Amino acid sequence: MLRPLDCLFDPPVDSDSENAPVHLIRALRPDELAAALDCLAPAQSAFLKLTGFAAKSGTVQILPLAADGRVTALLGLGETVGGAPFGALPYALPALSRWRLAEGTADPSAAALGYCLGAYRYNDLKSEVKRPALLEHPMMSSAGTQARAIWMARDLVNMPANLLGPEELSEVVVTLAQGFGAKANIVAGEELSESYPAIAAVGRGSDRKPRVAILRWRGSRADEHSPKIALCGKGVCFDSGGYDLKPSSSMLRMKKDMGGAAVLMAVAAVIMAEDLPIEMTLRIGCVENSVSGSAMRPLDVLRTRSGKTVEVGNTDAEGRLVLCDLLTDAVAEGPDFILDAATLTGAARAALGPDIPALFSSDEKWSHRLVHSASSEDDPLWQLPLWPGYEGWLDSAVADLNNVSASPLAGAIVGALFLQRFVPQRIPWAHIDLYAWNDTTRPARPEGGEAPGVRSIAAAIRQFAEERCSAGH
Repeated sequence: MLRPLDCLFDPPVDSDSENAPVHLIRALRPDELAAALDCLAPAQSAFLKLTGFAAKSGTVQILPLAADGRVTALLGLGETVGGAPFGALPYALPALSRWRLAEGTADPSAAALGYCLGAYRYNDLKSEVKRPALLEHPMMSSAGTQARAIWMARDLVNMPANLLGPEELSEVVVTLAQGFGAKANIVAGEELSESYPAIAAVGRGSDRKPRVAILRWRGSRADEHSPKIALCGKGVCFDSGGYDLKPSSSMLRMKKDMGGAAVLMAVAAVIMAEDLPIEMTLRIGCVENSVSGSAMRPLDVLRTRSGKTVEVGNTDAEGRLVLCDLLTDAVAEGPDFILDAATLTGAARAALGPDIPALFSSDEKWSHRLVHSASSEDDPLWQLPLWPGYEGWLDSAVADLNNVSASPLAGAIVGALFLQRFVPQRIPWAHIDLYAWNDTTRPARPEGGEAPGVRSIAAAIRQFAEERCSAGH
């Protein structure tokens, strides 16, 4: 699933060859434009003034040929920080034309990452595709690793649900493990029903039976004192809502309901590619929430892996039922940190919009790491509170707890509080509620499946591993 970055090319042996011309990309901020105009040929300067180029973020302009015949493209950076504006280049420049970044580009690695993210398209099912312009392959091992991982996650989210069911998603985890020398196993059938009863209940209504995919990996520099990280992803390949059926308008994007799984699979790919000195376990609950005579019903009471019983207040709140069994499994191994990710609630989108995942955490240090990494990586997260005053909203008259609240308020917080019931306070834990979709195309963010949080989560785990190594543990 980690496909090559076909928007890049290796530098030609002879960069002046007529068979492989390489053009130049210069990036400018608005306050740099006047000085840049003074350095250009008079015809080029006049052309930019005539066309009104103002170096706004993501604007691209190819200049008329200079006297030396060189082709130059200008990219406006606006006031933005990071490489996102470079994502406008791949399809604004002529298809398959070759370009290099000008010397002095502030952060070539961030620029290359933005370029690659903007070049991404899900074209697997099209007979004719538009090809991007090509960027000279820079020295960007970290950016390349991140781009390939995010491309994989986007591919998974974009893939139609008839092509990516529970079985197919679990097999991708196996393929990912094989690519990095990790171990993987799949739990299905009677074993799943006994070991993950809540996941089994969610998948009972579908002919495509649920699976749990587990990947285990240990870095080459890890030892018995190295930190243990557990990742748990919601992999609902399609969510009809069950008997609490979604309206058709809400169901149109429900192939993306495995976005949490895709994001954490991408995080795992980055961690393994960077060979961080940790032990990592990735658990993906692969399931489809369908309607049939065998599907779970409203007010059913389910027994979870933890032994806690849950009243099903709403069959469309199935993601937390998937995660609670995975979290219980992760807790049993005593990791140093547990993180789950899911497209869990519409309430998080109402609060923060599509671009900003909601972060909840029981541990102040991990909250700080994740928020700091989100800022430094230009990959936003926004922390919301695990407000204890709402815990009683999950009370049930017939079970240990309900999977929803009777109140329509604070849905994202209530969902996080439900999950917190399955993680003891002694284990640091974080939950990320994300959207995993771009509604429109913007630089570095093409319309369709998205993988928010991959860079910030991987950076926070990298920081934790470095802290532990520095402390001599």
